[in-house]
Amino acid sequence: MSASTPAAPVSTAPVSGAAISTLLRWRARLVPESLGLGWMPFYTLAYLAFLFMPLFLRWIGGGAEQWAGPVRPMLGATLLSILVFLPLYFASYRFDGPRAVACMLAIAALGHLLLPVNAFANCYTVYASGLAATIGGPLWRRVAWMALIATALLLEILWLRYPVFIFLVTIIMMVGVFFGNHQFIENTRKRAELKLSHDEVRRLAAFAERERIGRDLHDLLGHTLSMIALKSELAGRLLQHGDDEAARARARAEIVEVAEVARATLSQVRTAVSGIRAAGIAAELAAAKLLLEYEGVELISRLGSDGGSGDPEAVALSPEIETALALTLREAVINIQRHACAARADVALEIRDCLAVLRISDDGRGGAIVPGNGLAGMRERIEALGGSLRIESAQGRGTQVEARVAVRVESAARQTESAV
Repeated sequence: MSASTPAAPVSTAPVSGAAISTLLRWRARLVPESLGLGWMPFYTLAYLAFLFMPLFLRWIGGGAEQWAGPVRPMLGATLLSILVFLPLYFASYRFDGPRAVACMLAIAALGHLLLPVNAFANCYTVYASGLAATIGGPLWRRVAWMALIATALLLEILWLRYPVFIFLVTIIMMVGVFFGNHQFIENTRKRAELKLSHDEVRRLAAFAERERIGRDLHDLLGHTLSMIALKSELAGRLLQHGDDEAARARARAEIVEVAEVARATLSQVRTAVSGIRAAGIAAELAAAKLLLEYEGVELISRLGSDGGSGDPEAVALSPEIETALALTLREAVINIQRHACAARADVALEIRDCLAVLRISDDGRGGAIVPGNGLAGMRERIEALGGSLRIESAQGRGTQVEARVAVRVESAARQTESAV
């Protein structure tokens, strides 16, 4: 008798992945991905459950006869209305202009047609009100559409002799859904504008930095290469005097000097080019101002050797130190935006006694510091340069981040000589 071979376990991971991919494709067909709404349009379909409230009231003995007619006609009309509603609902996410208005009015009309047999058909007027906020145009026009839908509902409720409180509850829901959608659209628009502003600030900062590095390289290489060419030409002429030992010695000295100049220039070029990859204080400060002001947080900056010039260019730092401080500023500002609930933030950067000190503080809620990747990254970058990072946060008194890094300050005479 042969032993049976156990079947290998079947992995469900590919099946699950395929199922998720299929769901996402169907979602993209019904609601454009460009809207960034995710599954939200599908979650809101849960409100259709209100259409079956008369059945629930009959089941619990709530006297549902006043809310709807006989069960079978009501249930059939309700199910038919849902079949008509769903295509209109998903079409409204793909249309704009007159076609979006047509979908909105069709959904509102669907509610009016169903209302005589199902008093909870006002659910459709709430959907129509939510769509009114998304059809575009000035706010007063969209509010007018919502008012028109609400007025038609009130007239029908009075004609059917339904309790007026049905209208009162419905109008509260209509206004809430309308302005909820309106606020969502405004926030989405502002986020898009903010992202464009951030990208533009970083692009302009990078462009300005490349221009500066280009100028530095031009000045550096133009002078140095001219000197190398002259010294090489001089060494070549001296070597033509093959019998003159003094000429040969001078030629060798010129060649050695050319090699030294070339090595020094190579080091200077590497230092200048490394600035292309550096994150700049100016760009991060501009981005921080945009981000915090969008959240309603006032940002005050004091930059410079005296702590008060306000000009990021007044602070001369090496690329690696400026990058570390800029990324510390970025992480601190993100934490203020996400967690602080602050009204004001202060950024101060000063250089005193060969020490660069960056302070970022806010007047937010403060509290216990929860270590995370952002905080760990800030500390690692600063400590890698031999600096220190200190964070203080007291409940109700905000948070202060202080980074200290030793710097080398060039003398004014050397800076003037370099500029010449």
